[in-house]
Amino acid sequence: MSGTVPTGFTDAQKVDVRRFCGYPAYGAGAAGFENWRFFQAYGSLEFRLNNLAPGEIAVTLQYLNTLASLEAAIPPSSANLDTESAAAWTHNPNETADRMALFDNWRRRLCGFLGIPVGPELNNSGISLVV
Repeated sequence: MSGTVPTGFTDAQKVDVRRFCGYPAYGAGAAGFENWRFFQAYGSLEFRLNNLAPGEIAVTLQYLNTLASLEAAIPPSSANLDTESAAAWTHNPNETADRMALFDNWRRRLCGFLGIPVGPELNNSGISLVV
């Protein structure tokens, strides 16, 4: 940043925070049954997005930059899935999984910084409750 203190997020930045934290699309606003009012954690996320201090916004923007870089590195890693080795180069067979794990780890760190639980898309613990 060029010395300016951020005072809020753009709509695009809010979309990125939501999806990086594992929350579904927000939609056009608080209307109907499927909105943040019915999910306490989603409401907490929205409150924080709209009420962070300028310094906290700056840190969140750093997370967004890091996460965007990590996310962008995942698709190209599939280019070598068909090659185990070439000359002295040997493919890491776990590269894509390793990149995904690193990306998800940073996503969880963002959730921790914001003080919210990970969203449903990121909460893949494999545990389900049947009632």
